[in-house]
Amino acid sequence: MAIFRAQEIAQFSDVELQEQLAKLRLELVQDNGKVSAGGAPENPGRIREIRRTIARIATEQNRRTA
Repeated sequence: MAIFRAQEIAQFSDVELQEQLAKLRLELVQDNGKVSAGGAPENPGRIREIRRTIARIATEQNRRTA
């Protein structure tokens, strides 16, 4: 899953935002599951970037509804 910046997110349609948000949340749950099971993440900074991208998408969705 790619990490998106605010400019890229602004170009997505509402449906694409929902799809990307669902994919990112699933990936975050999987990565957090690996860490909580005692495993080391493949890329430790990836979890932080996923959380930030989720926040960017949520911000864009709120901006569109307002």
